[in-house]
Parts: sequence; C-alpha cells; structure tokens
Amino acid sequence: MPKPQPPVQKNETITLTFEDLTHEGNGVGKVDGYPLFVPYGLPGEKAQVKVIKVKKNFGFGKLIEVEEESDDRVTPPCDVYYQCGGCQLQHMSYSRQLSMKKGQVENVMKKIGHLEHVPVHDPIGMNDPWRYRNKIQIPVGEKENGELKTGFYQKRTHNIIDMDTCLIQDEPNDRMVEAVRRIATELGIDAYHEESHRGVLRHIMVRTGQQTGDIMVVLVTRTKKLPHQDKLIERITEAYPNVKSIVHNVNKDKTNVILGKETNVIYGDQYIYDTIGDIKFMISAKSFYQVNPTQTKALYDKALEYADLRGGETVIDAYCGIGTISLFLAEAAKKVYGVEIVPDAVKDAKKNARLNNIDNAEFYVGQAEEIMPWWRKQGLRPDVIVVDPPRKGCDEALLTSMLEMEPERIVYVSCNPSTLARDLRILEDGGYETQEVQPVDQFPQTNHVECVTWLDKKER
Repeated sequence: MPKPQPPVQKNETITLTFEDLTHEGNGVGKVDGYPLFVPYGLPGEKAQVKVIKVKKNFGFGKLIEVEEESDDRVTPPCDVYYQCGGCQLQHMSYSRQLSMKKGQVENVMKKIGHLEHVPVHDPIGMNDPWRYRNKIQIPVGEKENGELKTGFYQKRTHNIIDMDTCLIQDEPNDRMVEAVRRIATELGIDAYHEESHRGVLRHIMVRTGQQTGDIMVVLVTRTKKLPHQDKLIERITEAYPNVKSIVHNVNKDKTNVILGKETNVIYGDQYIYDTIGDIKFMISAKSFYQVNPTQTKALYDKALEYADLRGGETVIDAYCGIGTISLFLAEAAKKVYGVEIVPDAVKDAKKNARLNNIDNAEFYVGQAEEIMPWWRKQGLRPDVIVVDPPRKGCDEALLTSMLEMEPERIVYVSCNPSTLARDLRILEDGGYETQEVQPVDQFPQTNHVECVTWLDKKER
C-alpha cells in the first residue's frame, strides 16, 4: 500500500491560517491536518506562505505576505530584526510574548512532567522590556572598504549583520562597541577571518554594572600580541573615563567558543562591581553573572519566598556560580553551603561573601552529585536545597543525592522548562510534591523563559 503523500509540495505558495505558536515562537498552521511551522506567523492570522521544506509528518514555510493581521502583531523597532538571529519575538506584542511563554511552561509540565495539576503563574515581566542586557559579546568583521564592522550573525550562518545598535543591550554597551570598533579601524587593527584563520580581532565584549556605571572592555584576539595596545587603551579611556577595566583575551583556536584560556588585564582592575538588591558583586571577564539584573532580583525574591527561611535553616545551593543566590539565602538562613564545578567561580563566590561581610556561607569546588553524598556522610542535613542548573538540567546522580538528603523543601531555578519538567517528575516520584511554578521573563524579545519552582516533601 503506497504511503500517503504530504498535502503540500516544496516551493508551493499556499494560503495558511495560523492556529498556534511553537515554543520557539514560530506560527503553526495546518493543511488537511499536516502542520507547517512558519517564523513570524501569529495565531489568528491568514497569510501567503511559501513551502520551503517538506517532511513526512510536518513541514516548514516562509512568510510571504500577511493578509489578515493579528492584533498582537507589532512593527519591530530594530532595523535588522528579520536578518539577525539574536531576537525571535520582536514582531509580537509584549503581552503575547508573556502568554506564549506561560503556555510553553504549561505544555511541558503536562506533556513531560505529567503535572497538569500544578499551578503555573503568569510570568513576571518587565515594565520596559528593552535595553536590559548588561553584557554584549559581538563578533568583528571587515567591510569591503577595510573598515571594521560588528554585528550578530545572520540566522543559521556566520555572516555578520553590520549594526550600530542592539535594542536589548544596555546603551553603554552599544556606545563602547562602536568606540572600540572605530578606534581599532583608525589604528589599522585587522579583523579575524574565520575561513583562513588569519587576522587579529575576533570579538569585542563589554560588561557594565547597571547600578554602579562601571564598564569592562574585553578584546578577544587570535594573536598573543594586541597591536597598538597602548594607543588603543589611551584613546578608549580618554573617550570613556568610566571604563574601569580593559582585558586582553587570547583565543588561538579554530572554534566557535568566544573566550580563550589566556586572559590578561591590560588596564585598570580585574573586576568591575554591580549590585542586585543589597548585595554587591565582583565581576571578572569570565564570571557568570546574570545579564538582566532587574529580572534577576525578581527571580531571587521569588526563590527566597519559596525557600521560606526563618533564620534557623541550613541550605545547600547547588550550581552556586559566583554566589549570587547563595548570598541572598545567607541573609535569611543560619548557614549556606554552595557547590560549583568551576574553581574560578568559587574563588569569586568567596570574595563576594567577604565583600558583603557575609560569614555564614561556605563554598566548595566540585560536582554537586559527588560533594553532596560526602556532606551527607559528615552528618549535614539541609532543610532546603536550591538548584540552578544549566540548560541540560540536573544530573541524575544529583537528583538522587537530593532525594537521599530529604530536605523539607526544594527550590528549583531553571532556564529550560523542558528539563525542569523532566526533573520535577523524578523528584515527584522520589517523594516530593510540586506546589507551584513561577515563570520569570529574563530575556524579553527572545523565546527563552526562566522559572522558579517550589517543592515540599510529601507527608509519609
């Protein structure tokens, strides 16, 4: 019996009505039950779509013309939005972005975690969902006239989209990138060429302390020598006196990884400073520090609320990084133990604790799934465990360690709803009950969403 053929063909132009959104923000429409995924389509819209890829059970299309627009469609303020791969949702009203992200979390809770009974709250959004990022790392290329250009990569390519501004970046970041690019061009510093693995300047990274005004510039080169280094420093700091640190990072490898292993401070301090709430943080070139401090405060406030600390608790913070969550917890707990696999991050966490005169937080280097069983053998019994893992979620051995330690409460901070739902299912099966999930919009105009989740130990 012949296999049924899809009802559309490649390169065919069709009229499609969008019914839904994927978690990436693409419109979904169906032809005789066959789904087509189309970037920039919005539910309720009728549009002309060109079919660009046909698979057995679904296909992909390109939006040609919208015939009936959704009320949620807005004009993207960014001139290069449709070329650049940095944002995915600028064509969508902010209220629709938030409802899409809530739907994404509800969907994985139901389909992956089988936790449809758990309340998912409306996401905590921003009053002004622009200009929020305190860190930019942008590749450098060359125009035909030899001038340097900076910009993010075009979608699914390594072609640099020449841009002067990025509307989700803090304005000082934009100004500093423009200044460094102009000064480097005038000094004759070459851009790195990916294909030939020649040239000098690969990336410009700028970090800003949004509360302090501190600025750090990181210049990433293929070469060990930074040409015209003294002149470059002189001109940057003359133009921008609040630059506290200029760092030279050497990345000799043929790689997509931005920073290399060798890092040298060539002007000013190793650290800049910023504050979240009452806590002050030292930030180095390689520190992991949340890029949206405004929403990080909202995220941590919710994590603290869920931890429900009364002053006598022992808390473990797995994946503690430079101590951001740990130090907030330490203000309300009796004792906090942080664990992190990156040695430099642990050094920074200890420095941040001293900087804030916090003496009830201890930090250890290692894998949480190895350190926590050792702590258990030493008699450590946490009342609360807080986890904030990378996108891949918690290691299975870590989840097992958490269950064996039997804290009264677990607070799970997540940057990936799918792995969160998977891990919650394991914790539920191990004797915990998920109480509620609070999404937080850390990255407006993109399809990413963070969540804070509260679990209690079930009565036995």
